[in-house]
Amino acid sequence: MTIHIANFSTIDYARAWNLQQETFNKNIENKTAGLETQNTLMLLEHPHVYTLGKSGEKENLLISDEFLKEIGATFYSIDRGGDITYHGPGQLVGYPIFDLDTFKMGVRAYVHTLEEIMIEFCSLYNIKAGRLEGAAGVWLDADNARARKICAIGVKASRSVTMHGFALNVNTDLKYFDFINPCGFTDKRSTSLEAELGRKIEIEEVKNQISTLFAKFFRAEIVTSQNYELQNYK
Repeated sequence: MTIHIANFSTIDYARAWNLQQETFNKNIENKTAGLETQNTLMLLEHPHVYTLGKSGEKENLLISDEFLKEIGATFYSIDRGGDITYHGPGQLVGYPIFDLDTFKMGVRAYVHTLEEIMIEFCSLYNIKAGRLEGAAGVWLDADNARARKICAIGVKASRSVTMHGFALNVNTDLKYFDFINPCGFTDKRSTSLEAELGRKIEIEEVKNQISTLFAKFFRAEIVTSQNYELQNYK
């Protein structure tokens, strides 16, 4: 089994969405035709952007369109599960476009595995993370009033092919979460590795660790491409 890592730096949300959709559609077409599919994990950062899942409420964006422009952010309604979340510089976003049948895995087990990867990742920095009942993602102090989210997870799947994924707060500017009810919560806050550790962490270091954990949990070989977009979308 192989996972192709598409390693980007910062990429506009709309462009990344299009790349995801093209890769997703290609896998669906190949699967329908009985051809081989490719498991791809896109790793990247976005400029400031808010995204609203199909089950979310626009009212959870607490600012006007004019203020969005003032803070240099954009907004998209998208087709993943979940409510509203934020992406921006210093946050590692991962989009696995996986054929779950190749891993003999259902969607629920897949989301659970993404959470397990992030929980183990946090343990590498001596941060104890876990789940919050009734809420996707990975949290710290999930069992008490100090609960705070370090990683958001929202996915879409069709014919067992996935898109969208996770957003891990590494060196994220947390003030951007003040302008939303993250994932619809009015009484929960967000955190980051930097906030918890008191120091910045290199994004490339995190990418390498996450790639290694994907290889471990999905029992796959990792192949990394720095020129994925050029190779696949000429």
